[in-house]
Amino acid sequence: MTTQAAPRTTPEEERYRSRTAASRRFFLEARKYLPGGDSRSTLFYRPYPAVMARGTGCVLFDLDENRLLDFTSNHSSLPHGYGHPAIIAAVEEQLRKGTAFPGASDPQLHFARLLCQRIPSIEQVRFTNSGTEATLNAVRAARAFTGRTRIATVEGGYHGTADEILSGIQRESAVILPFNDIDGAREILEALGADIAAVLVEPVLGSAGMIPADPGYLEMLRAVTRQHGIVLVFDEVVSLRVAPGGAQEYFGVTPDLTCLGKLIGGGFPLGAFGGRSDIMALFDPSNGKPAVPHPGSHNANPIGMVAGATTLELLTPAVIDQLNRRTEKLRQDMADAFADVGVPVRVTGLGSLFAMHLTRHPVRSCRDTLSGDPELRHRLFLGLFNEGILIDPRGVGNLSTALGDQELGEFSAALGRVLSRIAT
Repeated sequence: MTTQAAPRTTPEEERYRSRTAASRRFFLEARKYLPGGDSRSTLFYRPYPAVMARGTGCVLFDLDENRLLDFTSNHSSLPHGYGHPAIIAAVEEQLRKGTAFPGASDPQLHFARLLCQRIPSIEQVRFTNSGTEATLNAVRAARAFTGRTRIATVEGGYHGTADEILSGIQRESAVILPFNDIDGAREILEALGADIAAVLVEPVLGSAGMIPADPGYLEMLRAVTRQHGIVLVFDEVVSLRVAPGGAQEYFGVTPDLTCLGKLIGGGFPLGAFGGRSDIMALFDPSNGKPAVPHPGSHNANPIGMVAGATTLELLTPAVIDQLNRRTEKLRQDMADAFADVGVPVRVTGLGSLFAMHLTRHPVRSCRDTLSGDPELRHRLFLGLFNEGILIDPRGVGNLSTALGDQELGEFSAALGRVLSRIAT
């Protein structure tokens, strides 16, 4: 039996260790009580993750007082950065009124109206506590509405942490569609369409590396699902920020149901799902027992309602346009920085989302990312941290309104310095 040798310690890791002694002590203690030292598996990276102490605007400080420009926005959930005054004021006002009630509240109606007006495909909406809950309830609705059980997801998609909807897990009730393969996906749907209740798709694959769908791919899904009576569900937990009405507005494709999360909570745990009123009527208890029950003590909690509504009201079309233009320039700056040192890269993304894939090949699906260099990507991540820049360890990021031209310039300069060190 052979054992795999541990990766050698690189200069970037040595520098990281020298800057994060307090985080290391925290990690060793936390592992005694928390598996892996935390409750979010995606936050772990070697040699141990930095522990965040506080954030303001676009800046984070860890336990060692390292100043970090945040290009993660807590995995895209904070489009206005940390502690935006308007969001804090709305939350403080609601805190004095109450954090949760055994009944509906005015903030819920206000936010529901705002979402329905902003996203025309959402005729009615219900609130949950996470994006995972939103997608699970969309699946329940689709099954009840169609009388079918099988659910189709696209390869590389992510719809939360339930096995039922984790893409790539083969089950009798699961169908996996190739992403951005129009003919291949159509063939599967044509063969199995009579058994499929719903197709779940992210218009931009988030966890796979901010890979946008081809417009023709989404158009095909819309046509085939309509033909076979399948409920088309857009998971816009990540992609809502692409346009005022989400990626469905950008692509001009209307789903039957939409799932939301992350940024709609304004920094608080919140999810939502909504769409056609004839499907959403399954949740209506006013005429007797609902066809699909939807309990939850913290559903539509008023803190999340006011934080989320304020966040979206601040995210105007003009603000989104500015974010998108800045990110487009940043994506080009990234590509130029890699070209300057001769390191292959494919920069993907849409709107204010971006990702760096260390491969020569075009990236249109998760399979195209498999040829990347994970060790080089890890050195790049640690190197940027050492320069005071925080991105996702997978090379993924996004912009918040708290990041200005100066901060984007700092990012580009830091990336150039790191690449000059690790490219040799």
